[in-house]
Amino acid sequence: MTTSKKTSKKQSSFRPRKQFGQHWLKDERVLEQIIWTAELGEDDRVLEIGPGMGVLTAKLLPEVAALVAVEIDRDLCKKLVHKYGDRSDFLLAQDDFLKLDLDTLLQNFPKFQQPNKVVANIPYNITGPILTKLLGKIATPAPQRYESIVLLVQKEVGERLVAVPGTKAFGALSIRVQYLADCELICDVPARAFYPPPKVDSVVVKLSPRAIATPADNPRQLETLIKLGFANRRKMLRKNLKSLIDLAQINQLLEKLGFNPQCRAEDLTLENWIILSNNFEPAKQDK
Repeated sequence: MTTSKKTSKKQSSFRPRKQFGQHWLKDERVLEQIIWTAELGEDDRVLEIGPGMGVLTAKLLPEVAALVAVEIDRDLCKKLVHKYGDRSDFLLAQDDFLKLDLDTLLQNFPKFQQPNKVVANIPYNITGPILTKLLGKIATPAPQRYESIVLLVQKEVGERLVAVPGTKAFGALSIRVQYLADCELICDVPARAFYPPPKVDSVVVKLSPRAIATPADNPRQLETLIKLGFANRRKMLRKNLKSLIDLAQINQLLEKLGFNPQCRAEDLTLENWIILSNNFEPAKQDK
């Protein structure tokens, strides 16, 4: 664990490392768009995941009360300490965010309360696990609900987050995230906005965590149905669920609920999935 203490050593140039999925955002317009989207105020406490060279960090610090940054790369941490180590509103943790117990860390730094917002250009290769850590799962939502989460993500992932039923992008990730948060796609970010440019384009997205108005009666069952329902997108939903219930019963249930028996998983809305889960009774296993 590394906290912010300034070093006097001269910093050398640093090349992005593929193992950490490092791509430095260099587009000033995009940086300003991220800050605007986060709607930062002087009382906000922000979590930044993977600050890298600190370009976004420099934009965040003047806008907020406190900033907690988590960076796994030891050499980048040295650069960040060199740049911002004298600031009393900056706390740096050299750690793997997916393994970090943020609550325990912050107990040792009373000035840095639980962050209320997340603003970050995250590593694309661990986007899914990061989203799960920030939001939780359908059955186990994160105990600490952030007011907002503004992320720079791969375009394909961003489109899945905001996708609507009946579209190619709509899938299990769409439903899991939309159950826990409102999702908004803010702007496109071309590969040339980074150094080095990634092989894919990106987008800025904003997630606003909230409790769903009508939650599932059995969230774990809903998770299971979603996982099985999207296991094979080419198959009709009833065939993907036949390991839990026989085809005749699932046909009857779909018709009872007013769903097309030939529907596929992507045809159902989030509300439809909740209704299906609430009325779903798996076949009893013979002893």
